[in-house]
This record gives sequence, structure tokens and C-alpha cells, in this order.
Amino acid sequence: MNIHEHQGKDILRRYHVPVPKGIVAFSAEEARAAAATLLAEQGGGVVVVKAQIHAGGRGKAGGVKVVKSAEEAFDVAQKMLGMKLVTHQTGPAGKEVRRLLIEQGVNIEKEFYLGITLDRAVSQNVLMVSTEGGMEIEAVAEHSPEKIFKQHLHPLLGLQPYQARQAAFFLGLEGEQFKNAVQFILALCHAYQQIDASLAEINPLVVTKEGQVLALDAKINLDDNALFRHKDFLELRDTSEEDPLEVEASASNLNYVKLDGNVGCMVNGAGLAMATMDIIQLAGGKPANFLDVGGGASAKTVEAGFKIILSDPSVKAILVNIFGGIVRCDRVAAGIIEAAKTLDIKIPVIVRLEGTNAELAKSMLDDSGLNLIPAHSFKHAAEKVTAAIQHAA
Repeated sequence: MNIHEHQGKDILRRYHVPVPKGIVAFSAEEARAAAATLLAEQGGGVVVVKAQIHAGGRGKAGGVKVVKSAEEAFDVAQKMLGMKLVTHQTGPAGKEVRRLLIEQGVNIEKEFYLGITLDRAVSQNVLMVSTEGGMEIEAVAEHSPEKIFKQHLHPLLGLQPYQARQAAFFLGLEGEQFKNAVQFILALCHAYQQIDASLAEINPLVVTKEGQVLALDAKINLDDNALFRHKDFLELRDTSEEDPLEVEASASNLNYVKLDGNVGCMVNGAGLAMATMDIIQLAGGKPANFLDVGGGASAKTVEAGFKIILSDPSVKAILVNIFGGIVRCDRVAAGIIEAAKTLDIKIPVIVRLEGTNAELAKSMLDDSGLNLIPAHSFKHAAEKVTAAIQHAA
């Protein structure tokens, strides 16, 4: 689950990870009041108005502005709230800015990168630091891999103090800055493990001229599978930042991810869903979604899946590819028939059902009188769906 920067920083504060003081604002008036409070506390200087969306690259897109007064914060907030912020992560549609973080200005001396995530190659969490703060870590890895220091975290022991010191040495820090950086890294690793995060990215991590080490930005992703241990985190979810179809799918307990193709996919099981998307691509088509109805799919979940797929105007044909292991194929067939009766399906639907009660399911579909296109194999199904789209075009 993605959360906003200000929410991530609130969590980090609980674990004594140093972050600048900030106040969230949902209106220009709140932004003015927040700026006035921060400026009064710090005796003048500047504050920063930061757009809060679930995407990086906000500064380059005009979503981060430095202001010197409460009135200037008000003016900037008026322009920023409601605007569509387009970054390299949002796509051309952009994301609407609905909230702002008003944050104290800091006296930056150096900028670094610090991140923790899971290294799937070795099944361990990995700490990464780089001297190239403010840049995308992927670009640094591609062009200057020698500027990245990696240290894996022991699954039971976590990050050890000597490893944190090695990371701080790599950044070239000394004295008070070095000591504060070590404490920062240890605190962040502790927070990462305690909140069951899947990503903690501090970019930039800044060292101030006063020797402080602060998280100037914070991208925290939480592991959905561990949210049952953190019920309070559920309220941090901002569905306005998510694709509406993905939100609807989660409400129906469906695993759905929207893609940019034109073949709607309904499959049971994540592995089969991935393989189905691959074979569609090999056949010359382009999948419009990942949709896993689950191993225990019912007629109701299949109908819900059809509704979600048909809500995407880019879908020109649907491929239903179900293997009846736990789920019975006749139950899936019942869902297809019910969906066809209640929904206005005007696009080709190719159906491949194999496994438990597959013959019964095929008979049900044949007797339904519905205009469905049967398929007998993986390859046959992919060829049928791409041919149907080409014929419709």
C-alpha cells in the first residue's frame, strides 16, 4: 500500500527517524496558517510547499515550491491545489493535487540517497546508500553503479551498527555528521522492519550545515500482506490516488491491475494470469489487465470480474482462461452466463475452461445460447482473441 509523504514522515517520527517539521494542508487557508506557524517557530526564513501525490518527480513538475511568507504560501497553494501534476511516474494523465505538506526550510549542505527494500535475488532486505542524492536510483545504478553501496540485512539480526558505520563512511561523512548518519540509518532500518514496509526510500537524505541528518523526502510503501498486524495503517489509504477499477476490484476481493492493452483477461491464479498475458503478447495481442479471480472463484466473483473488465473502454475482446483445480469450471460457467444476462457485452468473449467439471461447463455454455467463442488450448485461446480483435477492427 502506498502512502503520502507526510504520512510516511509521521510514521518515521514514531521511530525517532529525524524529519523536518511539517503540517498537512487541504486548503489554501490551511496552508497559510501552517506556513505562519512554522515561520514563527523558526524565526523567519523559508518554508516549502509540497504537493502530495503518490508519484515521484514532483519537484521537476512544479509540485515543490519554496516560499518566504504565509501569504506567498497561500498564493502557491491556491495554484497547486486542484492542478494535474504530470511526472514520469504518473503518465500523461497526471494526478490531481488534493493535499499539501507545508514544511520547514533546512540549511542543506549535502544530499544523499538512502533506501531499504527487498532484494528478491537473495531473499533478504537490502540497505542502499549513494552519494547521488536527488537522482533516481535506477539511473545511478545504470550509469554510475560504483556510487551505490549495498548492505544486506540479516533476517534475524537486522542491520548491525558496524554496517551502518560502513554506509556512513561510504558517504564520506565525518564527526557529528557521521555519528548522526549512523543513528539515522539504524533508526530507519528498525522502523522498516517494525512497520512491515516493502520500501523505505529517503531521497534526498540531507546533511545540514548544523550537522543534522534529515529525511527531506520519504517514500514509504507498506506490505499489504502484513496490514492485519497494523490496523491503524488502513486509514492511511487514499483511494483517490488509485485507479478506480483497482479500487472496485479490491472491494470484490479480486486481484486486478490495469494495463495499457486491449485484451481483457480473466484468469484464476497469479501464475496462470502471467502466462496468459505472455501468450497473448506472443500471439500479437496486448493484455489490458491482470485479473486473478482466485482459486475459489464463484459465479459472483466472475460476474464482478466481467463488470470491471468491461468498464475499461480500451478493452476490445475478453479472454477467460480458467483451470479448474480448486474451483469448479461449472461454477465459472454459471458466472459467465449470469454476467452475459445482466451486462451488455458487445465485444467478443473467448472462453477456455479446463479441469474439474470442464465438460459440464462447456455444455452449460453451449446450451446458454450466448455468443461465446470456445477455445481448447492455451495457444488456441490466444490466437482466437487476437483474431477477434483484428476482425472487429
